[in-house]
Amino acid sequence: MVEKSFKYVIVGGGVSAGYAAREFEKQGVKPGELAVISKEAVAPYERPALSKAYLFPQGTARLPGFHVCVGSGGERLLPEWYKEKGIELILNTEIVKADLASKSLVSAAGEVFKYQILVIATGSTVIRLTDFGVQGAEAKNILYLREIDDADKLVEAIKAKKNGKAVIVGGGYIGLELSAALRMNDIDVSMVYPEPWCMPRLFTAGIAAFYEGYYANKGVKIIKGTVAVGFTADANGEVKEVKLKDGRVLEADIVVVGVGGRPLTSLFKGQVEEEKGGIKTDEFFKTSVPDVYAVGDVATFPMKLYNEIRRVEHVDHARKSAEHAVKAIKASEQGKTIDAYDYLPFFYSRSFDLSWQFYGDNVGDTVLFGDSDVTSPTHKFGSYWIKDGKVIGAFLESGTPEENKAIAKVARVQPPVDNLDLLTKEGLAFASKI
Repeated sequence: MVEKSFKYVIVGGGVSAGYAAREFEKQGVKPGELAVISKEAVAPYERPALSKAYLFPQGTARLPGFHVCVGSGGERLLPEWYKEKGIELILNTEIVKADLASKSLVSAAGEVFKYQILVIATGSTVIRLTDFGVQGAEAKNILYLREIDDADKLVEAIKAKKNGKAVIVGGGYIGLELSAALRMNDIDVSMVYPEPWCMPRLFTAGIAAFYEGYYANKGVKIIKGTVAVGFTADANGEVKEVKLKDGRVLEADIVVVGVGGRPLTSLFKGQVEEEKGGIKTDEFFKTSVPDVYAVGDVATFPMKLYNEIRRVEHVDHARKSAEHAVKAIKASEQGKTIDAYDYLPFFYSRSFDLSWQFYGDNVGDTVLFGDSDVTSPTHKFGSYWIKDGKVIGAFLESGTPEENKAIAKVARVQPPVDNLDLLTKEGLAFASKI
């Protein structure tokens, strides 16, 4: 049995892993001290590209164009970078057993990796319809999107089913971004979701009404209040119909499912403290086990701004939590301390010629401001969330970089507000005064 030892091991090969590796290098990691172990075949890359530019009919993104850390304006870490820095990048390697007590990891091929300090950056996996035994869900061309292999399958399907019909199951991030990308490829798109409006975890009814109208104008058929309960396949085993709970049957050459993800924590079950579906950490991403840290999607951490424990699935937190954990690791080795992680939630999306950003928390009363008329040439509008007399969240569609900075500041500062009608009237002007 092959055994390798490292001072630091990052398990996982997504965004967090890449940003953690870069931070280790900045902090002066020595050649041979760090290994990144990933089940994927390629070096860490910026995952958001997969649901956007990777699928565009022209000007498509391809590796090595979007390896980390280009997503935050940093240097692109090509596979050679890891080699040059003496970081061992171990690809195509799935860890199947983790023994935190003996500080060892075992791969599917039986290799053993020993470490002194472990960074868990395993991320999330998609929820599959086959997990629920949905009838016919194993048919060909029922696709998911999480990794580059998934995106390649989708690109192939788009080419093979030119001008065909696609059904998108789910009305969240993936549903909205992929519906747009498929329409841009001249695919006939229907989007199906059970909720009363799209992206219900973030959007208010007012915000959603704009996007649903916009998508409808682009030719996306929106079917709300029902779910896919079965699929039929043709003689080749390829999907041909989607059966909905309300009795309707939709033709489909491609089905893309985006019904959420779940954090990959099973390797560590019973060995670390968990909370809210993730691995519980402190404000430095230390887990309940000494020398074990968890970052990105898998970490449930103290959100200082709201004084509560949360888990955040988003690329911005994946990057920042990884960097913070590595700074904390290096500081503790030197007997120093760093500030606690103080995260301002941030989400964004781009589709068609739309681009929105959201900062803060989406609870409390809301006001919609600006021009949210679907037919408007500018469609610049936004929303504030107000709780306990303070603005605690802000959303903006089609903002300039300065305007987006202004709404971020509002969410961070949480200014008091007395009159919601006045706030609606002031709109963006309110943010620019803060």
